[in-house]
Amino acid sequence: MDLLLRAGAVAGAVALMLSPVHAAPPAPSTVTPELIAAATKEGKVVFYSAIDLKVTQGLARLFEKKYPGIKVQVERSGSERIFQRVSQERANNIFAVDVIDGSDQALFVTWKKQGVLEPYLPAELLKWPADQRDPDGMYASVRYTLMPIGVNSKLVKPEDMPKSWADLLDPKWSGKMVKAHPGYSGGIVTSTFQLSNALGWEYFEKLGKQKVLQVQSATEPPKKLSLGERAVSADGLEYVHLLMKEEGAPITLVYPTEGTPFIPGSQGIATKAPNPNAAKLFMSFMVSQETQQYLADAAGLRSFHPDVKLKADRVPLNAIKLLPSDPEKQEAATEEIKKKYSQYFGI
Repeated sequence: MDLLLRAGAVAGAVALMLSPVHAAPPAPSTVTPELIAAATKEGKVVFYSAIDLKVTQGLARLFEKKYPGIKVQVERSGSERIFQRVSQERANNIFAVDVIDGSDQALFVTWKKQGVLEPYLPAELLKWPADQRDPDGMYASVRYTLMPIGVNSKLVKPEDMPKSWADLLDPKWSGKMVKAHPGYSGGIVTSTFQLSNALGWEYFEKLGKQKVLQVQSATEPPKKLSLGERAVSADGLEYVHLLMKEEGAPITLVYPTEGTPFIPGSQGIATKAPNPNAAKLFMSFMVSQETQQYLADAAGLRSFHPDVKLKADRVPLNAIKLLPSDPEKQEAATEEIKKKYSQYFGI
């Protein structure tokens, strides 16, 4: 996002003073016949989502099957582009979105400050870790994924595969890697923040000299890998790598020794949503055990729901060293992340 739109956060502080003040978090809500009836009368929910389009469309079909008469209008884009779109729409007094999704948790910190989010607490969220739901009920992490290294096993022998982020600086990988950009992808903002804290910006300065193919979305590197256009994906969402692998792509995932970025994906209901009841129903649907299990089974995503089981072939979290997330500090560092990244990668 550009500085002008980020400056909207300052204007958002003024808007916040004019927005309703919520003295306490909302009471937990369950799905009632009355809510279903009101949502069905609205007939639609507009969903701005950073989840891969194939997965998002699957979610839409699942919701529409469960609640006939309510259509899901999916608008898929990168988290940073979603932020721009919401900012631009609201600057023009346009309120088109019902539920906002993003893989950059820091955006939800900003949106909360700006008064963009409406409090709503599905009762199922009480099962979540407390640090993955906003204490005021404005948003919650409805899924998470990781950002490992991907390797095309047809192009790289097992003994030659990288084991660490540092290994990607070896000259033998020059011109053989693909990577996504934090100017488009919220997941890449998050992974860049975590990696720069762990390894220092000098790591990215060196990586930027490796003739890396730069793409936009974090969903793209696994697809380039699958097609054999590059031998290594220097980032890219774990779940998209897994989906490509299950479709027959020769992909091996590497969870680097220094640690793997942890990418929570959050959702919240927009203030002045055109279909507020459908929005509440969709939020409750997203955190239900049924939907969370679907995301784990069909989409390769990971869930905070304690009753969701991973497929046997998934690497368990306790076998992976994770890099820590800090959305508050990430929010403050976002523009520096994009500036430095562009400097080192020439984009």
